[in-house]
Amino acid sequence: MKRIGIFLIAVALVTGMVGCDETYDFTIASTAGGSVTIPGEGTFTYDEGMVVNLTAEADEGYHFINWIGDVGTIANVNSAVTNITMNDNYSITANFGLEYYPLVATGWAHTVGVKSDGSVVAVGDNDLGQCDVNDWIDINQVAAGYYHTVGLKSDGTVVAVGWNDGGQCDVGDWIDIKQVTAGYYHTVGVKSDGSVVAVGDNDFGQCDVSDWMDIVQVAAGGVHTVGVRDDGTLVAVGDNTYGRCEVDDWTQILQVAAGRYHTVGLKFDGTVVFAGWNAYGQCDVSSWTDITLVAAGGYHTVGCRLDGNVVAIGDNNFGQCDLGDWTNINEVAAGGHHTVALKSNGIVVALGWNDYGQCDVDSWMDITAAWCFNNLLTTTS
Repeated sequence: MKRIGIFLIAVALVTGMVGCDETYDFTIASTAGGSVTIPGEGTFTYDEGMVVNLTAEADEGYHFINWIGDVGTIANVNSAVTNITMNDNYSITANFGLEYYPLVATGWAHTVGVKSDGSVVAVGDNDLGQCDVNDWIDINQVAAGYYHTVGLKSDGTVVAVGWNDGGQCDVGDWIDIKQVTAGYYHTVGVKSDGSVVAVGDNDFGQCDVSDWMDIVQVAAGGVHTVGVRDDGTLVAVGDNTYGRCEVDDWTQILQVAAGRYHTVGLKFDGTVVFAGWNAYGQCDVSSWTDITLVAAGGYHTVGCRLDGNVVAIGDNNFGQCDLGDWTNINEVAAGGHHTVALKSNGIVVALGWNDYGQCDVDSWMDITAAWCFNNLLTTTS
């Protein structure tokens, strides 16, 4: 009797492992910028209740964002390594986004660009040496603050010139950096492990980022700093006058920009959200669609569209928002009162306040043309 009981238990276990009432189809895909390596892509059939392991891997220059589609039973939609329980027919997609590598940058009254050979050009106000970048080499990204300029080298180290009274140029010991941004008097960097470093003026706590984790992009405003987590949520520190740091409830954010008194976020679906001061209408972006990148200036906001056109709103006293005839734009940057854009052919255009020659970019060529930063991952030609 004892042996028969053991035999019956074994049969029950085997039956429970292999017997199912139904099977379901599972369709797996990915956006450009990566792939699903486990179990692969296509349509698969699984037994009801089966737990299917999922692994998504990003290509170089991209990062995993989330799983989209029928994700109701995915264990963690924001993790590249997770699983799903098969209780129905499902279709999911691994969503990837471009890393953010700005090749043109605008300070309050100067403009900087990275050429295809890694050298850097600059025009505009140079009273404090913020345009002294002629000897920089091997640069793949730039950022411009009020009176300083920062360059990220291909080896992950950082260089800086310009005003350093607050220590905003003290970046010589930074390593393993993948993105930099510059505020008025502070500099922030994202490390490859998703942590963040900052130097410079910290009177409002804008450099209190040492506990940030899982960050994929940062933006530095006048006296505030905003970071995008890999799950599309945000974190912000610094002066919150006008509510510019009230972004805790934002979700599905692909990229963020920080102006003097406002913050703008680009969502996965190409729409734009905002927080902060709106005296000049710089936050009136609710109707924008098909946006691929946003930039925030002193008192204006600019967006690059999927079709290569540009939209702008806010203070236009110097014509910095008169961008209606610009086409084939891949990247935009907004300064104090001027706007700069990188065209798909590597040429740079600019308009707005030009008292210091910060818009004199007509002779610039061979600025490395970048992909538009968007979840659809499409460029114009």
